[in-house]
Amino acid sequence: MNSIEVILLNFSEIRRRSINLWSGIPLQNLNWRPDKRAFSIIEMIRHVLEGEHLFHKIIQNQGNIGNYKSPWEDLAYLDLKTELDFSKRYRIEFLNMIKELNEADLKTIRIERKEVGQSKNLGDYLNRIAYHESVHTGQMLHYLREANIKRPIIWD
Repeated sequence: MNSIEVILLNFSEIRRRSINLWSGIPLQNLNWRPDKRAFSIIEMIRHVLEGEHLFHKIIQNQGNIGNYKSPWEDLAYLDLKTELDFSKRYRIEFLNMIKELNEADLKTIRIERKEVGQSKNLGDYLNRIAYHESVHTGQMLHYLREANIKRPIIWD
């Protein structure tokens, strides 16, 4: 396996586990939140899906987000299927972008995010994107524990 294949496998495995977790959450619990300032469960799911799209745009613009307008901006929160169906196109575009990369791109393409003082090579940045979803998976597991909702087994 080369680096690109490993990165794609990592994104695939993380998303598979996220969907496994999200799919085990009863519909009536999607609006639960631990406190009034926290994401609800459905908001966190969208945050992960929408965040991947935002990160993709950041990569396409090598760090400059400009006047980004989210495709999710006017979309109502409904259910997991709606969120996954809506994000599917963007997920495919993101993974296709990764598939078009070569090993050298991972080291030579720089993502410069001046607004947050961040300068990373593309390989590092892609791993940070995967980490973002992983962190929210752990956070969601905590949400479910706190809400006394059965937690699906994601460690297969």
